[in-house]
Amino acid sequence: MKTRTALFVIGLAAAASLSAPPSARAQCRLCEKPSTMPAAEGAEGPIDLQIEAGLDFDRLVVVGPGDGTATLRPDGTRQASGSVEAISGRAMVGQASVRGEPGRLIRVELPERIELYSLDGARISIDQIVTDLSSAPRLDSSGNLSFRFGGRIRLSGNTDGDFRGDVPITVEYL
Repeated sequence: MKTRTALFVIGLAAAASLSAPPSARAQCRLCEKPSTMPAAEGAEGPIDLQIEAGLDFDRLVVVGPGDGTATLRPDGTRQASGSVEAISGRAMVGQASVRGEPGRLIRVELPERIELYSLDGARISIDQIVTDLSSAPRLDSSGNLSFRFGGRIRLSGNTDGDFRGDVPITVEYL
């Protein structure tokens, strides 16, 4: 079973993406039957995951030292509650694309919870990460699938700072 995992950084001030570039393949021009198709890896072809945009809450307006949440859904809608009064207009949902064998069913796994840390050791968490994927995602006839993802961030107490964390996304053929 072929699996591809990418880690990316999520933050309140800026998000950076980390993903491996697609592997370049070339074929010998002296071969008997040249082909433009990538070489198959075993019984299953390669699968590639690219992070197009990292999930970024940018700035949150916090009005007091209580608990609060900020939700950014895959469709871009925002919701703030508790001590969080607003989410910056520059907040962005994450976007990823998968490339592999046309028509194949895939599984996309995201963690249930991630921790974000600031430079001074403060911690906040995202306890809901959701995507706009169907319950049985399938690569299209060109072998592509794009999806968006968002989440809910939870603040507790008098939290302030620039928080970052890694989110592993795993994609595999079914």
